[in-house]
Amino acid sequence: MSIVYAYDLLYSITLFCLAVLITLAMIRSFKGPRITDRLIGVNMIGTMVIAVFAILTVQLKEDYLADIALIYALISFVAVLVFAAVYIRKDKGVR
Repeated sequence: MSIVYAYDLLYSITLFCLAVLITLAMIRSFKGPRITDRLIGVNMIGTMVIAVFAILTVQLKEDYLADIALIYALISFVAVLVFAAVYIRKDKGVR
């Protein structure tokens, strides 16, 4: 077994595990029961998608995927901030 094959196998197993974890986090986001569970689920999904992009960058040797991961990180961060702001306003009763 060569080192390249070993790394390729490691990346594939890691991507599969992340896909399973993203699915579980998505179920938690939809199911709830509280809004904070949904907020944390969405944040976890965003973080794991960024990890998927980072692994694919190394595995496929495509540098533009790192740029996509950075852009996705910024968008995910802003989305969680907006979601939290809506939750805080809803909790306080402010329109």
